[in-house]
Amino acid sequence: MNNVYKLHVRLIKTGLQNDPVSLRRLLLSFAAAAPASLPHARSVFARVPFPDTFAYNTLIRAHAHSSPSHSVSLFSAMRRDGVSPDNFTFPFVLKACARLHIGHDAHALIIKLGLGSDIYVQNGLISLYGSFGSVAGAFDVFDEMPERDLVSWSSMISCFANNNFGYEALGLFQDMQLVGNLKPDEVAMLSVISAVSSLGALELGKWVDAYISRTGLKRTVSLGTALIDMYSRCGSVDDSIKIFNAIPVKNVLTWTVLINGLAVHGRSEEALKVFHEMKNAGLKPDHITFNGVLVACSHGGLVDDGWRVFESIKSDYGMEPTVEHYGCIVDLLGRAGLLNKAFEFVDTMPIKPNAVIWRTLLGACVKHNDLKLSEKAKVKIHELDPNHDGDYVLLSNVYGQVGKWDEKANVRNSMREKKVGKKPGYSFLNEGDMLQEFVSGDDFHPKSNEIKRFLVSIIDDLRLDGYTFFTCNALHDVEDEEKEQSLSFHSEKLAVAFALLRFKDRRTIRVIKNLRICYDCHCFMKHVSNKFDREIVVRDRNRFHHFSKGSCSCKDYW
Repeated sequence: MNNVYKLHVRLIKTGLQNDPVSLRRLLLSFAAAAPASLPHARSVFARVPFPDTFAYNTLIRAHAHSSPSHSVSLFSAMRRDGVSPDNFTFPFVLKACARLHIGHDAHALIIKLGLGSDIYVQNGLISLYGSFGSVAGAFDVFDEMPERDLVSWSSMISCFANNNFGYEALGLFQDMQLVGNLKPDEVAMLSVISAVSSLGALELGKWVDAYISRTGLKRTVSLGTALIDMYSRCGSVDDSIKIFNAIPVKNVLTWTVLINGLAVHGRSEEALKVFHEMKNAGLKPDHITFNGVLVACSHGGLVDDGWRVFESIKSDYGMEPTVEHYGCIVDLLGRAGLLNKAFEFVDTMPIKPNAVIWRTLLGACVKHNDLKLSEKAKVKIHELDPNHDGDYVLLSNVYGQVGKWDEKANVRNSMREKKVGKKPGYSFLNEGDMLQEFVSGDDFHPKSNEIKRFLVSIIDDLRLDGYTFFTCNALHDVEDEEKEQSLSFHSEKLAVAFALLRFKDRRTIRVIKNLRICYDCHCFMKHVSNKFDREIVVRDRNRFHHFSKGSCSCKDYW
Protein backbone atom coordinates (compact mmCIF):
# COMPACT_ATOMS: atom_id res chain seq x y z
CA MET A 1 0.00 0.00 0.00
CA ASN A 2 2.85 2.38 0.84
CA ASN A 3 4.34 1.74 -2.60
CA VAL A 4 1.10 2.93 -4.22
CA TYR A 5 1.20 6.20 -2.28
CA LYS A 6 4.90 6.66 -3.13
CA LEU A 7 4.11 6.17 -6.82
CA HIS A 8 1.33 8.78 -6.62
CA VAL A 9 3.63 11.29 -4.87
CA ARG A 10 6.33 10.71 -7.50
CA LEU A 11 3.86 11.37 -10.33
CA ILE A 12 2.76 14.63 -8.70
CA LYS A 13 6.36 15.76 -8.17
CA THR A 14 7.26 15.01 -11.78
CA GLY A 15 4.07 16.59 -13.14
CA LEU A 16 2.83 13.34 -14.64
CA GLN A 17 -0.34 12.98 -12.56
CA ASN A 18 -2.51 13.63 -15.63
CA ASP A 19 -0.40 11.65 -18.08
CA PRO A 20 -2.60 8.82 -19.49
CA VAL A 21 0.12 6.16 -19.39
CA SER A 22 1.19 7.11 -15.85
CA LEU A 23 -2.43 7.15 -14.70
CA ARG A 24 -2.96 3.64 -16.07
CA ARG A 25 -0.02 2.41 -14.06
CA LEU A 26 -1.27 4.17 -10.94
CA LEU A 27 -4.82 2.79 -11.26
CA LEU A 28 -3.48 -0.74 -11.79
CA SER A 29 -1.41 -0.34 -8.63
CA PHE A 30 -4.51 0.75 -6.72
CA ALA A 31 -6.40 -2.28 -8.02
CA ALA A 32 -3.62 -4.62 -6.91
CA ALA A 33 -3.71 -3.14 -3.40
CA ALA A 34 -7.52 -3.41 -3.02
CA PRO A 35 -9.50 -3.15 -0.82
CA ALA A 36 -7.34 -0.90 1.41
CA SER A 37 -6.47 1.37 -1.51
CA LEU A 38 -9.99 1.84 -2.86
CA PRO A 39 -11.01 5.13 -1.14
CA HIS A 40 -7.80 6.79 -2.37
CA ALA A 41 -8.30 5.23 -5.81
CA ARG A 42 -11.76 6.80 -6.08
CA SER A 43 -10.34 10.15 -5.02
CA VAL A 44 -7.67 10.02 -7.73
CA PHE A 45 -10.15 8.77 -10.33
CA ALA A 46 -12.51 11.69 -9.61
CA ARG A 47 -9.76 14.10 -10.71
CA VAL A 48 -9.10 12.33 -14.01
CA PRO A 49 -10.41 14.79 -16.65
CA PHE A 50 -11.45 12.29 -19.34
CA PRO A 51 -11.36 8.68 -18.06
CA ASP A 52 -11.39 6.10 -20.84
CA THR A 53 -12.72 2.54 -20.96
CA PHE A 54 -9.51 1.14 -19.46
CA ALA A 55 -9.67 3.51 -16.48
CA TYR A 56 -13.30 2.65 -15.75
CA ASN A 57 -12.66 -1.09 -16.18
CA THR A 58 -9.75 -1.00 -13.75
CA LEU A 59 -11.78 0.69 -11.02
CA ILE A 60 -14.86 -1.47 -11.66
CA ARG A 61 -12.73 -4.60 -11.39
CA ALA A 62 -11.04 -3.41 -8.20
CA HIS A 63 -14.40 -2.83 -6.46
CA ALA A 64 -16.32 -5.87 -7.76
CA HIS A 65 -15.55 -8.18 -4.87
CA SER A 66 -15.20 -6.01 -1.77
CA SER A 67 -17.44 -3.07 -2.70
CA PRO A 68 -19.87 -4.17 -5.43
CA SER A 69 -22.14 -1.14 -5.04
CA HIS A 70 -19.24 1.11 -6.10
CA SER A 71 -18.67 -1.10 -9.15
CA VAL A 72 -22.28 -0.64 -10.23
CA SER A 73 -22.10 3.14 -9.58
CA LEU A 74 -18.93 3.40 -11.65
CA PHE A 75 -20.60 1.50 -14.49
CA SER A 76 -23.57 3.90 -14.37
CA ALA A 77 -21.17 6.86 -14.49
CA MET A 78 -19.37 5.23 -17.42
CA ARG A 79 -22.65 5.03 -19.34
CA ARG A 80 -23.57 8.64 -18.46
CA ASP A 81 -20.18 9.87 -19.65
CA GLY A 82 -20.65 8.13 -22.99
CA VAL A 83 -17.68 5.81 -22.46
CA SER A 84 -18.24 2.51 -24.26
CA PRO A 85 -18.07 -0.65 -22.16
CA ASP A 86 -16.31 -3.64 -23.67
CA ASN A 87 -15.95 -7.36 -23.04
CA PHE A 88 -13.60 -6.62 -20.11
CA THR A 89 -16.20 -4.39 -18.44
CA PHE A 90 -19.10 -6.77 -18.09
CA PRO A 91 -17.55 -9.78 -16.32
CA PHE A 92 -16.85 -7.60 -13.28
CA VAL A 93 -20.08 -5.59 -13.53
CA LEU A 94 -22.01 -8.87 -13.64
CA LYS A 95 -20.02 -10.18 -10.67
CA ALA A 96 -20.95 -7.07 -8.67
CA CYS A 97 -24.61 -7.33 -9.73
CA ALA A 98 -24.71 -11.00 -8.69
CA ARG A 99 -23.46 -10.09 -5.21
CA LEU A 100 -26.13 -7.38 -4.93
CA HIS A 101 -28.90 -9.45 -6.60
CA ILE A 102 -29.58 -6.72 -9.13
CA GLY A 103 -29.15 -6.36 -12.89
CA HIS A 104 -32.09 -8.21 -14.40
CA ASP A 105 -31.80 -6.08 -17.56
CA ALA A 106 -28.04 -6.61 -17.99
CA HIS A 107 -28.39 -9.42 -20.53
CA ALA A 108 -30.49 -7.29 -22.88
CA LEU A 109 -27.91 -4.49 -22.73
CA ILE A 110 -25.07 -6.93 -23.45
CA ILE A 111 -26.87 -8.27 -26.53
CA LYS A 112 -27.63 -4.71 -27.67
CA LEU A 113 -23.93 -3.86 -27.46
CA GLY A 114 -22.99 -7.00 -29.41
CA LEU A 115 -21.02 -8.59 -26.55
CA GLY A 116 -23.25 -11.60 -25.95
CA SER A 117 -20.94 -14.11 -27.62
CA ASP A 118 -17.87 -13.36 -25.48
CA ILE A 119 -17.06 -16.36 -23.26
CA TYR A 120 -16.10 -14.24 -20.25
CA VAL A 121 -19.31 -12.24 -20.46
CA GLN A 122 -21.33 -15.46 -20.86
CA ASN A 123 -19.68 -16.91 -17.76
CA GLY A 124 -20.68 -13.78 -15.86
CA LEU A 125 -24.27 -14.11 -17.07
CA ILE A 126 -24.46 -17.71 -15.83
CA SER A 127 -23.40 -16.54 -12.35
CA LEU A 128 -25.81 -13.60 -12.48
CA TYR A 129 -28.80 -15.77 -13.39
CA GLY A 130 -27.78 -18.22 -10.68
CA SER A 131 -27.79 -15.45 -8.07
CA PHE A 132 -31.42 -14.68 -9.03
CA GLY A 133 -32.38 -18.33 -8.73
CA SER A 134 -33.07 -18.41 -12.47
CA VAL A 135 -31.57 -21.81 -13.25
CA ALA A 136 -33.36 -21.93 -16.61
CA GLY A 137 -31.88 -18.57 -17.65
CA ALA A 138 -28.39 -19.69 -16.64
CA PHE A 139 -28.71 -22.98 -18.49
CA ASP A 140 -29.98 -21.22 -21.64
CA VAL A 141 -26.77 -19.17 -21.71
CA PHE A 142 -24.65 -22.25 -20.95
CA ASP A 143 -26.42 -24.42 -23.53
CA GLU A 144 -25.98 -21.87 -26.32
CA MET A 145 -22.23 -21.37 -25.75
CA PRO A 146 -20.25 -22.66 -28.75
CA GLU A 147 -17.18 -23.05 -26.53
CA ARG A 148 -16.94 -23.54 -22.78
CA ASP A 149 -13.96 -23.22 -20.49
CA LEU A 150 -13.51 -24.50 -16.94
CA VAL A 151 -15.16 -21.37 -15.52
CA SER A 152 -18.24 -21.98 -17.71
CA TRP A 153 -18.71 -25.49 -16.33
CA SER A 154 -17.89 -24.47 -12.74
CA SER A 155 -20.35 -21.55 -12.88
CA MET A 156 -23.18 -23.77 -14.11
CA ILE A 157 -22.41 -26.48 -11.55
CA SER A 158 -22.41 -23.80 -8.84
CA CYS A 159 -25.74 -22.46 -10.13
CA PHE A 160 -27.31 -25.91 -9.86
CA ALA A 161 -25.79 -26.57 -6.44
CA ASN A 162 -26.79 -23.22 -4.93
CA ASN A 163 -30.37 -23.57 -6.14
CA ASN A 164 -31.00 -27.07 -4.75
CA PHE A 165 -30.48 -28.98 -7.99
CA GLY A 166 -27.94 -31.30 -6.44
CA TYR A 167 -28.22 -34.24 -8.82
CA GLU A 168 -28.16 -31.94 -11.84
CA ALA A 169 -24.94 -30.38 -10.49
CA LEU A 170 -23.35 -33.81 -10.15
CA GLY A 171 -24.55 -34.87 -13.59
CA LEU A 172 -23.00 -31.76 -15.13
CA PHE A 173 -19.79 -32.47 -13.22
CA GLN A 174 -19.60 -35.83 -14.99
CA ASP A 175 -20.39 -34.20 -18.36
CA MET A 176 -17.59 -31.70 -17.81
CA GLN A 177 -15.08 -34.52 -17.72
CA LEU A 178 -16.62 -36.65 -20.48
CA VAL A 179 -17.85 -34.00 -22.92
CA GLY A 180 -15.73 -31.02 -21.98
CA ASN A 181 -12.62 -33.13 -21.40
CA LEU A 182 -11.66 -30.82 -18.54
CA LYS A 183 -10.05 -31.61 -15.20
CA PRO A 184 -11.93 -29.87 -12.36
CA ASP A 185 -10.11 -27.35 -10.19
CA GLU A 186 -10.72 -26.38 -6.59
CA VAL A 187 -13.56 -23.99 -7.47
CA ALA A 188 -15.45 -26.71 -9.35
CA MET A 189 -14.92 -29.21 -6.56
CA LEU A 190 -16.23 -26.77 -3.94
CA SER A 191 -19.49 -26.54 -5.92
CA VAL A 192 -19.67 -30.32 -6.24
CA ILE A 193 -19.14 -30.71 -2.48
CA SER A 194 -21.88 -28.13 -1.87
CA ALA A 195 -24.28 -30.16 -4.05
CA VAL A 196 -23.53 -33.36 -2.13
CA SER A 197 -24.00 -31.53 1.18
CA SER A 198 -27.45 -30.28 0.18
CA LEU A 199 -28.48 -33.81 -0.80
CA GLY A 200 -27.13 -35.35 2.39
CA ALA A 201 -25.87 -38.22 0.20
CA LEU A 202 -23.09 -39.90 2.18
CA GLU A 203 -22.06 -42.43 -0.48
CA LEU A 204 -21.73 -39.67 -3.07
CA GLY A 205 -19.73 -37.67 -0.55
CA LYS A 206 -17.29 -40.55 -0.08
CA TRP A 207 -16.97 -40.85 -3.85
CA VAL A 208 -16.14 -37.12 -4.15
CA ASP A 209 -13.60 -37.42 -1.33
CA ALA A 210 -11.95 -40.40 -3.07
CA TYR A 211 -12.02 -38.56 -6.41
CA ILE A 212 -10.09 -35.63 -4.92
CA SER A 213 -7.46 -38.02 -3.56
CA ARG A 214 -7.29 -40.00 -6.82
CA THR A 215 -6.79 -36.94 -9.02
CA GLY A 216 -4.13 -35.46 -6.74
CA LEU A 217 -6.00 -32.20 -6.17
CA LYS A 218 -4.33 -30.38 -3.30
CA ARG A 219 -6.38 -30.35 -0.09
CA THR A 220 -6.30 -26.65 0.61
CA VAL A 221 -7.83 -25.14 3.72
CA SER A 222 -10.99 -24.28 1.74
CA LEU A 223 -11.33 -27.77 0.26
CA GLY A 224 -10.62 -29.53 3.57
CA THR A 225 -13.09 -27.32 5.43
CA ALA A 226 -15.78 -27.98 2.80
CA LEU A 227 -15.26 -31.75 3.14
CA ILE A 228 -15.58 -31.54 6.94
CA ASP A 229 -18.88 -29.69 6.52
CA MET A 230 -20.04 -32.12 3.80
CA TYR A 231 -19.52 -35.22 5.94
CA SER A 232 -21.27 -33.58 8.88
CA ARG A 233 -24.28 -32.60 6.77
CA CYS A 234 -24.38 -36.12 5.29
CA GLY A 235 -24.70 -37.57 8.79
CA SER A 236 -21.17 -38.88 9.38
CA VAL A 237 -19.36 -36.56 11.77
CA ASP A 238 -16.80 -39.31 12.41
CA ASP A 239 -15.62 -38.84 8.81
CA SER A 240 -15.53 -35.08 9.47
CA ILE A 241 -13.12 -35.73 12.33
CA LYS A 242 -10.90 -37.89 10.08
CA ILE A 243 -10.66 -35.13 7.46
CA PHE A 244 -9.99 -32.54 10.17
CA ASN A 245 -7.14 -34.58 11.62
CA ALA A 246 -5.64 -35.21 8.18
CA ILE A 247 -5.42 -31.66 6.82
CA PRO A 248 -2.16 -29.94 7.78
CA VAL A 249 -3.37 -26.32 7.86
CA LYS A 250 -6.53 -25.22 9.66
CA ASN A 251 -8.02 -21.76 10.04
CA VAL A 252 -10.75 -20.47 12.35
CA LEU A 253 -13.47 -21.58 9.91
CA THR A 254 -12.07 -25.13 9.81
CA TRP A 255 -12.29 -25.45 13.60
CA THR A 256 -15.70 -23.76 13.63
CA VAL A 257 -17.17 -26.14 11.03
CA LEU A 258 -16.09 -29.17 13.09
CA ILE A 259 -17.51 -27.63 16.28
CA ASN A 260 -20.83 -26.96 14.51
CA GLY A 261 -20.88 -30.50 13.14
CA LEU A 262 -20.34 -32.06 16.56
CA ALA A 263 -22.97 -29.72 18.02
CA VAL A 264 -25.78 -30.65 15.62
CA HIS A 265 -24.98 -34.34 16.03
CA GLY A 266 -25.46 -34.07 19.80
CA ARG A 267 -21.79 -34.64 20.65
CA SER A 268 -21.66 -31.63 22.89
CA GLU A 269 -18.76 -32.50 25.16
CA GLU A 270 -16.58 -33.29 22.14
CA ALA A 271 -17.52 -29.93 20.59
CA LEU A 272 -16.50 -28.18 23.81
CA LYS A 273 -13.21 -30.09 23.85
CA VAL A 274 -12.44 -29.05 20.25
CA PHE A 275 -13.23 -25.44 21.18
CA HIS A 276 -10.63 -25.53 23.98
CA GLU A 277 -8.11 -27.20 21.64
CA MET A 278 -8.69 -24.39 19.15
CA LYS A 279 -7.91 -21.78 21.78
CA ASN A 280 -4.80 -23.69 22.87
CA ALA A 281 -3.66 -23.69 19.23
CA GLY A 282 -3.54 -19.88 19.42
CA LEU A 283 -6.58 -19.16 17.25
CA LYS A 284 -9.14 -16.55 18.25
CA PRO A 285 -12.75 -17.73 17.95
CA ASP A 286 -15.15 -15.47 16.07
CA HIS A 287 -18.86 -14.88 16.51
CA ILE A 288 -19.76 -17.94 14.43
CA THR A 289 -17.47 -20.14 16.53
CA PHE A 290 -19.14 -19.00 19.74
CA ASN A 291 -22.53 -19.64 18.20
CA GLY A 292 -21.55 -23.25 17.44
CA VAL A 293 -20.17 -23.84 20.94
CA LEU A 294 -23.31 -22.41 22.56
CA VAL A 295 -25.51 -24.60 20.35
CA ALA A 296 -23.45 -27.60 21.50
CA CYS A 297 -23.97 -26.67 25.16
CA SER A 298 -27.69 -26.17 24.56
CA HIS A 299 -28.17 -29.53 22.83
CA GLY A 300 -26.18 -31.32 25.52
CA GLY A 301 -27.73 -29.61 28.55
CA LEU A 302 -24.35 -28.15 29.55
CA VAL A 303 -25.80 -25.12 31.29
CA ASP A 304 -22.78 -24.11 33.39
CA ASP A 305 -20.37 -24.57 30.48
CA GLY A 306 -22.65 -22.53 28.24
CA TRP A 307 -22.73 -19.67 30.73
CA ARG A 308 -18.95 -19.65 30.99
CA VAL A 309 -18.54 -19.59 27.21
CA PHE A 310 -21.10 -16.79 26.86
CA GLU A 311 -19.42 -14.64 29.51
CA SER A 312 -16.00 -15.21 27.93
CA ILE A 313 -17.12 -13.57 24.68
CA LYS A 314 -16.81 -10.18 26.33
CA SER A 315 -14.49 -10.83 29.28
CA ASP A 316 -11.80 -12.81 27.44
CA TYR A 317 -12.10 -11.54 23.87
CA GLY A 318 -13.56 -8.05 24.17
CA MET A 319 -16.38 -8.87 21.74
CA GLU A 320 -20.00 -7.90 22.16
CA PRO A 321 -22.38 -10.89 22.12
CA THR A 322 -24.75 -10.86 19.14
CA VAL A 323 -28.49 -11.43 19.25
CA GLU A 324 -27.78 -15.01 18.08
CA HIS A 325 -25.59 -15.59 21.14
CA TYR A 326 -28.35 -14.30 23.42
CA GLY A 327 -30.78 -16.59 21.61
CA CYS A 328 -28.50 -19.57 22.30
CA ILE A 329 -28.54 -18.81 26.03
CA VAL A 330 -32.33 -18.56 25.98
CA ASP A 331 -32.42 -21.96 24.26
CA LEU A 332 -29.90 -23.36 26.76
CA LEU A 333 -32.01 -22.30 29.75
CA GLY A 334 -35.31 -23.21 28.10
CA ARG A 335 -34.27 -26.74 27.19
CA ALA A 336 -33.08 -27.27 30.76
CA GLY A 337 -36.50 -26.24 32.08
CA LEU A 338 -35.20 -23.02 33.66
CA LEU A 339 -38.06 -21.04 32.16
CA ASN A 340 -38.28 -18.25 34.73
CA LYS A 341 -34.55 -17.70 34.50
CA ALA A 342 -34.84 -17.63 30.71
CA PHE A 343 -37.57 -14.96 30.88
CA GLU A 344 -35.49 -12.91 33.33
CA PHE A 345 -32.53 -13.17 31.00
CA VAL A 346 -34.60 -11.88 28.06
CA ASP A 347 -36.01 -9.02 30.14
CA THR A 348 -32.50 -7.85 31.08
CA MET A 349 -30.88 -8.21 27.64
CA PRO A 350 -29.05 -5.04 26.55
CA ILE A 351 -30.42 -5.46 23.03
CA LYS A 352 -34.07 -5.78 22.07
CA PRO A 353 -35.09 -9.44 21.75
CA ASN A 354 -36.38 -10.34 18.31
CA ALA A 355 -39.18 -12.72 17.33
CA VAL A 356 -36.75 -15.65 17.09
CA ILE A 357 -35.79 -15.31 20.77
CA TRP A 358 -39.42 -15.13 21.89
CA ARG A 359 -40.18 -18.08 19.60
CA THR A 360 -37.38 -20.04 21.27
CA LEU A 361 -38.96 -19.30 24.63
CA LEU A 362 -42.37 -20.36 23.36
CA GLY A 363 -40.94 -23.67 22.18
CA ALA A 364 -39.36 -24.27 25.61
CA CYS A 365 -42.64 -23.45 27.36
CA VAL A 366 -44.48 -25.93 25.14
CA LYS A 367 -41.91 -28.62 25.86
CA HIS A 368 -42.31 -28.13 29.61
CA ASN A 369 -46.11 -27.59 29.48
CA ASP A 370 -46.02 -24.09 30.98
CA LEU A 371 -49.23 -22.55 29.65
CA LYS A 372 -48.94 -19.20 31.45
CA LEU A 373 -45.48 -18.42 30.13
CA SER A 374 -46.44 -19.77 26.68
CA GLU A 375 -49.19 -17.21 26.41
CA LYS A 376 -46.84 -14.44 27.54
CA ALA A 377 -44.30 -15.40 24.88
CA LYS A 378 -47.02 -15.57 22.20
CA VAL A 379 -48.13 -12.01 23.02
CA LYS A 380 -44.58 -10.76 22.50
CA ILE A 381 -44.21 -12.67 19.22
CA HIS A 382 -47.54 -11.33 17.96
CA GLU A 383 -46.19 -7.79 18.36
CA LEU A 384 -43.13 -8.59 16.23
CA ASP A 385 -44.22 -11.26 13.74
CA PRO A 386 -47.98 -11.94 13.92
CA ASN A 387 -48.32 -14.31 10.95
CA HIS A 388 -45.72 -17.01 11.59
CA ASP A 389 -47.46 -20.40 11.33
CA GLY A 390 -45.13 -22.17 13.77
CA ASP A 391 -46.15 -19.95 16.70
CA TYR A 392 -49.81 -20.84 16.35
CA VAL A 393 -48.96 -24.53 16.09
CA LEU A 394 -46.75 -24.41 19.22
CA LEU A 395 -49.41 -22.61 21.27
CA SER A 396 -52.06 -25.00 19.98
CA ASN A 397 -49.88 -27.92 21.07
CA VAL A 398 -49.40 -26.67 24.62
CA TYR A 399 -53.18 -26.22 24.99
CA GLY A 400 -53.63 -29.82 23.82
CA GLN A 401 -50.99 -31.13 26.21
CA VAL A 402 -52.74 -29.58 29.24
CA GLY A 403 -56.22 -30.57 28.05
CA LYS A 404 -57.54 -27.09 27.15
CA TRP A 405 -59.29 -28.21 23.98
CA ASP A 406 -61.51 -25.16 23.47
CA GLU A 407 -58.50 -22.86 23.58
CA LYS A 408 -56.66 -25.18 21.18
CA ALA A 409 -59.59 -25.03 18.74
CA ASN A 410 -59.66 -21.22 19.03
CA VAL A 411 -56.00 -21.02 18.02
CA ARG A 412 -56.68 -23.20 14.98
CA ASN A 413 -59.72 -21.08 14.08
CA SER A 414 -57.63 -17.93 14.42
CA MET A 415 -55.16 -19.37 11.93
CA ARG A 416 -57.96 -19.95 9.44
CA GLU A 417 -59.44 -16.47 9.94
CA LYS A 418 -56.06 -14.80 9.45
CA LYS A 419 -55.26 -17.12 6.54
CA VAL A 420 -52.09 -18.34 8.24
CA GLY A 421 -51.25 -21.64 6.57
CA LYS A 422 -49.36 -24.42 8.31
CA LYS A 423 -46.18 -25.34 6.47
CA PRO A 424 -46.48 -28.93 5.22
CA GLY A 425 -43.92 -31.41 6.48
CA TYR A 426 -41.88 -33.20 3.86
CA SER A 427 -38.94 -35.59 3.95
CA PHE A 428 -36.63 -37.04 1.37
CA LEU A 429 -34.01 -39.72 1.06
CA ASN A 430 -31.52 -40.67 -1.63
CA GLU A 431 -31.99 -43.79 -3.71
CA GLY A 432 -29.11 -44.18 -6.14
CA ASP A 433 -29.17 -41.07 -8.30
CA MET A 434 -32.78 -40.23 -7.44
CA LEU A 435 -34.27 -38.15 -4.67
CA GLN A 436 -37.39 -39.74 -3.19
CA GLU A 437 -39.69 -37.14 -1.64
CA PHE A 438 -42.54 -37.74 0.80
CA VAL A 439 -45.14 -35.23 1.99
CA SER A 440 -47.18 -35.81 5.13
CA GLY A 441 -50.52 -37.37 4.34
CA ASP A 442 -50.38 -37.05 0.55
CA ASP A 443 -50.85 -39.70 -2.13
CA PHE A 444 -48.56 -38.29 -4.80
CA HIS A 445 -45.72 -40.77 -4.47
CA PRO A 446 -46.08 -43.47 -7.17
CA LYS A 447 -45.78 -46.20 -4.52
CA SER A 448 -48.04 -44.39 -2.04
CA ASN A 449 -50.59 -47.15 -1.46
CA GLU A 450 -47.94 -49.84 -1.04
CA ILE A 451 -45.94 -47.64 1.36
CA LYS A 452 -48.97 -46.80 3.49
CA ARG A 453 -50.09 -50.42 3.73
CA PHE A 454 -46.62 -51.46 4.83
CA LEU A 455 -46.41 -48.57 7.31
CA VAL A 456 -49.72 -49.59 8.90
CA SER A 457 -48.42 -53.14 9.29
CA ILE A 458 -45.21 -51.81 10.90
CA ILE A 459 -47.20 -49.75 13.38
CA ASP A 460 -49.38 -52.73 14.26
CA ASP A 461 -46.24 -54.78 14.99
CA LEU A 462 -44.66 -51.99 17.03
CA ARG A 463 -47.77 -51.70 19.20
CA LEU A 464 -47.17 -55.24 20.37
CA ASP A 465 -43.77 -54.04 21.59
CA GLY A 466 -45.19 -51.09 23.52
CA TYR A 467 -45.35 -48.28 20.95
CA THR A 468 -48.34 -45.95 21.39
CA PHE A 469 -49.32 -42.83 19.48
CA PHE A 470 -48.69 -39.47 21.12
CA THR A 471 -52.00 -37.83 20.21
CA CYS A 472 -52.24 -34.79 22.50
CA ASN A 473 -51.30 -32.45 19.66
CA ALA A 474 -54.30 -33.50 17.59
CA LEU A 475 -57.69 -31.83 18.04
CA HIS A 476 -59.82 -33.12 20.91
CA ASP A 477 -63.08 -33.32 18.95
CA VAL A 478 -61.85 -35.92 16.49
CA GLU A 479 -61.90 -39.61 17.24
CA ASP A 480 -58.74 -41.33 18.50
CA GLU A 481 -58.66 -43.34 15.30
CA GLU A 482 -58.55 -40.14 13.22
CA LYS A 483 -55.76 -38.72 15.39
CA GLU A 484 -53.73 -41.87 14.90
CA GLN A 485 -54.43 -41.82 11.16
CA SER A 486 -53.05 -38.27 11.00
CA LEU A 487 -49.88 -39.20 12.91
CA SER A 488 -49.38 -42.44 11.00
CA PHE A 489 -48.55 -40.76 7.73
CA HIS A 490 -46.05 -38.11 8.77
CA SER A 491 -43.45 -37.71 6.04
CA GLU A 492 -40.48 -39.21 7.92
CA LYS A 493 -42.50 -42.35 8.70
CA LEU A 494 -43.39 -42.71 5.02
CA ALA A 495 -39.71 -42.31 4.10
CA VAL A 496 -38.59 -44.98 6.56
CA ALA A 497 -41.31 -47.37 5.42
CA PHE A 498 -40.21 -46.86 1.80
CA ALA A 499 -36.58 -47.53 2.75
CA LEU A 500 -37.48 -50.75 4.58
CA LEU A 501 -39.46 -51.88 1.55
CA ARG A 502 -36.81 -50.95 -1.00
CA PHE A 503 -33.45 -51.48 0.72
CA LYS A 504 -33.00 -55.14 1.62
CA ASP A 505 -29.38 -54.75 2.69
CA ARG A 506 -28.14 -53.43 6.06
CA ARG A 507 -27.49 -49.86 4.94
CA THR A 508 -28.25 -47.00 7.30
CA ILE A 509 -31.53 -45.27 6.49
CA ARG A 510 -30.89 -41.52 6.09
CA VAL A 511 -33.83 -39.13 6.03
CA ILE A 512 -33.83 -35.33 5.68
CA LYS A 513 -36.87 -33.45 7.00
CA ASN A 514 -37.78 -29.77 6.58
CA LEU A 515 -39.38 -29.38 10.03
CA ARG A 516 -38.47 -30.44 13.54
CA ILE A 517 -39.26 -34.10 14.12
CA CYS A 518 -42.33 -34.51 16.35
CA TYR A 519 -42.41 -36.46 19.60
CA ASP A 520 -44.49 -39.30 18.13
CA CYS A 521 -42.18 -39.79 15.13
CA HIS A 522 -39.17 -39.71 17.45
CA CYS A 523 -40.67 -42.59 19.48
CA PHE A 524 -41.56 -44.42 16.27
CA MET A 525 -37.96 -44.22 15.00
CA LYS A 526 -36.59 -45.66 18.24
CA HIS A 527 -38.97 -48.60 18.05
CA VAL A 528 -38.26 -49.25 14.35
CA SER A 529 -34.49 -49.17 14.90
CA ASN A 530 -34.90 -51.84 17.57
CA LYS A 531 -37.52 -53.99 15.82
CA PHE A 532 -35.72 -54.11 12.46
CA ASP A 533 -32.18 -53.81 13.84
CA ARG A 534 -31.49 -50.88 11.50
CA GLU A 535 -29.69 -47.62 12.07
CA ILE A 536 -31.76 -44.58 11.14
CA VAL A 537 -30.40 -41.04 10.82
CA VAL A 538 -32.90 -38.18 10.64
CA ARG A 539 -31.63 -34.69 9.80
CA ASP A 540 -34.40 -32.30 10.81
CA ARG A 541 -34.49 -28.50 10.80
CA ASN A 542 -32.38 -28.22 13.95
CA ARG A 543 -30.11 -31.23 14.33
CA PHE A 544 -29.34 -34.89 13.61
CA HIS A 545 -30.95 -37.82 15.41
CA HIS A 546 -29.09 -41.14 15.20
CA PHE A 547 -31.44 -44.00 16.12
CA SER A 548 -30.00 -47.41 16.97
CA LYS A 549 -31.23 -50.39 19.03
CA GLY A 550 -34.15 -48.46 20.47
CA SER A 551 -32.35 -45.29 21.57
CA CYS A 552 -31.42 -41.93 20.06
CA SER A 553 -28.15 -40.02 20.11
CA CYS A 554 -29.97 -37.00 21.54
CA LYS A 555 -30.72 -39.04 24.70
CA ASP A 556 -34.26 -37.64 24.44
CA TYR A 557 -32.90 -34.18 25.30
CA TRP A 558 -34.22 -32.18 22.39
